[in-house]
Amino acid sequence: MVAIANFDSAEMLNTLVSLAVAIVLGALIGAERQYRQRTAGLRTTALVALGASAFVDLGMRLMGNQGATQVLAYVASGVGFLGAGVILKEGMNIRGLNTAATIWCSAVMGAFAGADRPVEAVLMAGFVLAGNTFLRPLVHLIERAPIDESATEAVYEVRVATIDARRDAIRDLMIEKLEAAAYPIQDIEENEREDDVEIVATLAATSAKSDELDAIVAAIERLAGVTHATWSSRTSD
Repeated sequence: MVAIANFDSAEMLNTLVSLAVAIVLGALIGAERQYRQRTAGLRTTALVALGASAFVDLGMRLMGNQGATQVLAYVASGVGFLGAGVILKEGMNIRGLNTAATIWCSAVMGAFAGADRPVEAVLMAGFVLAGNTFLRPLVHLIERAPIDESATEAVYEVRVATIDARRDAIRDLMIEKLEAAAYPIQDIEENEREDDVEIVATLAATSAKSDELDAIVAAIERLAGVTHATWSSRTSD
């Protein structure tokens, strides 16, 4: 009897519109993901949008705007866990971040629909599709652009192998030459090896010129007691 008493045709029609808007727009976003053979395709994205819309709509019907606000917080955190499920780590590569972000945005779009904001839901869906479609050529353009080493922030390491009797003198000379060339040292360590000692100087994250480091390493390699000297770089975190 309570179910019959709670039936309201106007509210039911309002819910129907909200859910319909959410699933249609979610399907449109998911169609682009499905076309590109991503992990979360049409059905997943549509259901995420539909679920977010239903939760927000239910919260509004039970407690008004306050209920919708409370539900939104749980929807955001819940969709975050769902999005984490599509992120995969393959060796040094991470896949699925864009798909996870799309799921998150689809939930926001569904929340707009559930909160009786269909125009905002349409706008959100349009922006998601634009981000996944029209930004793709820009990403490819940036990735193909040659890297300017002087503008790249990286961590550089200078490695010098020396005999044990000269380790202290070589370490001090390394520090002197690097600091004289305006390359501050972040950390320095010594690795004992069978025949010699390797001194590794880690420079602070900065931009550097290859020819300058080549010249410094060449000067260090000419020092008495040094058997080998080189430098390498890696992208800073």
